[in-house]
Amino acid sequence: MQVNPLTCSIGAELTGVSLADVARDDSLYAEIKALLLKHRVLFFRDQEITRDDHVAFAKRFGDLEDHPVANTVPGYPGLIEIVKSEKRDHFENTYHSDASWRANPPRGAVLRCISCPDVGGDTIWVNMVDAYKNLPEEIKQKIEGLRAKHGIEHSFGAIMSTEEREELVRKHPLVDHPVVRTHPDTGEKILYVTPFSTHFINYHTPENVRFGQDKTPGASLLLNYLLSQAAIPEYQVRFRWRPNSVAIWDNMATQHYAVSDYWPAPRRMERATIMGERPF
Repeated sequence: MQVNPLTCSIGAELTGVSLADVARDDSLYAEIKALLLKHRVLFFRDQEITRDDHVAFAKRFGDLEDHPVANTVPGYPGLIEIVKSEKRDHFENTYHSDASWRANPPRGAVLRCISCPDVGGDTIWVNMVDAYKNLPEEIKQKIEGLRAKHGIEHSFGAIMSTEEREELVRKHPLVDHPVVRTHPDTGEKILYVTPFSTHFINYHTPENVRFGQDKTPGASLLLNYLLSQAAIPEYQVRFRWRPNSVAIWDNMATQHYAVSDYWPAPRRMERATIMGERPF
């Protein structure tokens, strides 16, 4: 197996390894896990694997979970279809960490390209450990101990009927997470605000708010500033898909952006999502 780092901050492409073998080999799995913690996202080409192999590989990292909106592949719980065809939508072309609206957001995901256009449809991943590390010290002090609410209603629920949206919120109510979370495996600090973040819940204190303007728009401006850190190119890697390409990423330490520049060309992907734990 060869490891080829793609940027100074994030991402490596691995060659000379089959994910079908990793799914069944403890030592190979241990190598891949260590590399994932180091590089945040790993890429593999020419992986002619089955759905069973895809699921078995993902399950090495933990149990899998479905999505309340995306379609599950029949007979494969935890494996969802991401299909783009004649319908144009923009749910993925924003920097985000998957399902931060869950009380226990996913630990990671394994995405496989089934078919894609010759040009377009790249995905960008961002190292949110570096995003936190390079914040100005006064900002680090300001967000220490800060928590933010995360929700699904204003994203996936926006195009639903009132009744459907209310049911979605009933099943997935607002949750709060630390703005700076700690990686459970490495102890690293991670900037953890996403487009699912709606507001801070403990910002309105005498230290932060002198007048109402400090709270609104003050808190909103701070949240938007933190969200903007994901768009810094020095923290990013961009990957061009081909059929049978696979990516696995640490969803705790990264964000990603699916570039929607290929419509009306079709694209079909399948993703296994790995359950996580409550951020701390």
